[in-house]
Amino acid sequence: MKVLLAVLKQIHKPALCTGNPRCLSSGATSGLLPLRDEAPMVGSSPELVQKLGSQVEVRTDFITEAEEAAFLRELDPGLKKKRYEFDHWDDAIHGYRETERLRWGAVCEEILNRVRSTAFPECSQLLGPVHVIDLDKTGYIKPHIDSVKFCGSTIAGLSLLSDSIMRLVKEDTPSEWLDLLLSRRSLYILRDQARYKFTHEILKNEESVFNGQRVPRQRRISVICRNLPG
Repeated sequence: MKVLLAVLKQIHKPALCTGNPRCLSSGATSGLLPLRDEAPMVGSSPELVQKLGSQVEVRTDFITEAEEAAFLRELDPGLKKKRYEFDHWDDAIHGYRETERLRWGAVCEEILNRVRSTAFPECSQLLGPVHVIDLDKTGYIKPHIDSVKFCGSTIAGLSLLSDSIMRLVKEDTPSEWLDLLLSRRSLYILRDQARYKFTHEILKNEESVFNGQRVPRQRRISVICRNLPG
């Protein structure tokens, strides 16, 4: 199904400047995790990190291993019937399969309600289907901004099966960028300017480096909630 990916607007990838953000260490069960008291976020300047601090969140270990397994039990039977695609219609995504889901089992529905209450204002109207993107180990998502015609001010996504790096680049100022370490079982949230003014992408396995430290990519499933424009 390609309904929700049709909201993506393709942006050419800009050149990035380098910075000197903080380093992270490896964790035992969920891949790379930030050092204590360190945010899983680095950027082109401390000022940008501070400026976007209220608009970009990464909550590590948002779900447990058992909760991740519950999602896989629901999603894998349908996903594994699909082939990975390497020729997306607007070249925005490479090596993926996807689905949308309205109804979930009790465990997953409780988790999604937790995501909604964490990421969205209480009065926010949410886009009905939950969007699921399954990236192959060799897959990646190119820089894009989700269309404001179909999506509102906030995007929230769970990361299953693998650590990965999400890169945000300011659309009109490529020298301003932010890298997010999306550790396995984390929740990321993008709001407002981070949502409208910055492209976001998931880096290729060979480019998956956070502050100089390699972050190996495996198959990755993202479970994404969005609100409606309003």
